[in-house]
Amino acid sequence: MADFTEMIDLASERVGGKALYATDDFFASKDNLLKPGRGVFIEGKYTENGKWMGGWESRRKRTTGHDHCIVRLGLPGVIHGFDIDTNHFLGNYPEHASVDGAVVPGGGDPDGHTAWTEILPISKLAGGSQNLFASTSRERFTHVRLHIYPDGGVARLRVHGEVAPDLDKLKSGHVLDLAAIENGGVSVLANDMFFSHRNNLIMPGRAENMGDGWETKRKRAPGNDWVIVKLGLPGYLTKVEVDTNHFKGNFPDSCSLEGARLPAAPAEFLTSRTIAWETILPQMKLAAHTRHLFEKELVSQNVFSHVRLSIYPDGGISRLRLFGVPA
Repeated sequence: MADFTEMIDLASERVGGKALYATDDFFASKDNLLKPGRGVFIEGKYTENGKWMGGWESRRKRTTGHDHCIVRLGLPGVIHGFDIDTNHFLGNYPEHASVDGAVVPGGGDPDGHTAWTEILPISKLAGGSQNLFASTSRERFTHVRLHIYPDGGVARLRVHGEVAPDLDKLKSGHVLDLAAIENGGVSVLANDMFFSHRNNLIMPGRAENMGDGWETKRKRAPGNDWVIVKLGLPGYLTKVEVDTNHFKGNFPDSCSLEGARLPAAPAEFLTSRTIAWETILPQMKLAAHTRHLFEKELVSQNVFSHVRLSIYPDGGISRLRLFGVPA
C-alpha cells in the first residue's frame, strides 16, 4: 500500500470526523463512511428501502448530475492521500470519484459561499476494493467533499495526512499534552506493532479495549521494545502519564522515557546511534490496568522535540500523555 496509509485518518469518526450532508443516502447512511473497519456484508438483511449495506449508498440516478457528501474532518490537516473503499459494493459502486477540500474558519461548516479546491481529480474506481490515491496538495483543510459519478455506494472514506492544529492556541504558554494527536503529535516509529498500531498511543480519550493501544509480540530474545513520538511543538515536560488500561496479563514490567531535540528528518534517522537521547523518566515499575502518573520522578526539564518510550521487555500500553509547555 501507499506510504500515506500509515498516516492518521483525519476524517475518522474516532477523532471527531462527521459526515454533514449528502445529496442522497437513500439506501445506506452517509454516517457509515467514517466508521471503523472496512464495512461488512450481511446476507439477507434488508431495510424498508432495500438491501442493507455497510457504507454510504445513493439511489440509482435517473436525472443528470451526480452525488456528493461533505465531511468535516475531526482533525484539520494537510492531506497526503485518500482511501475510497468500495468493499462489498460490486454491482453498485460508482465508476469514478473526486475530492475537494475547503477551509472554514472558526469551527463552522460550509455554506453557499465556501470556496472549494479540487484535491483529487476525477479518478476511476474499482468495485470491492481499497482505491488509494495520493494527493499532491500541501494546503491545510478542515472539510472535504467526496463526489461520486454518477451514483452508487462507497463503504468507507479515509483521509490520511498530517494534523495541522491552530498553532496560536498551542503557543499560549498553558500546559497541554504535547504528544496528543489533536495537538500535532505523531507516533513516528516503533520497533514492533504486531498486535496493535503505535498511533493508538496518542489518540483522544482512554482506550476502549485492549486492541485500542500499542501492543508488541512476546519477546523471545534479549532486549526491549520502544516507540518514538514527535511532539506537536518542542517543549519541556512537567508530567507524564503511562496508561496500561485493559492490559492485565500482558502489560510491560517497566518503562522509561528519553528525549531529544532533533531537526526534521526521515523516520529512519531516529534509529541512528548518533542521537544523544537524554533520560526524562528513569526506568519505572508498571502495574496492570493502571493509569500511572509521573511528575516528581522526571529528571530533566530540557526542551525536547521527540521522545522515546521504552518498555521492558515487551507488552502493551494503551495511552501515553506528555504534559508540558511549548518552548
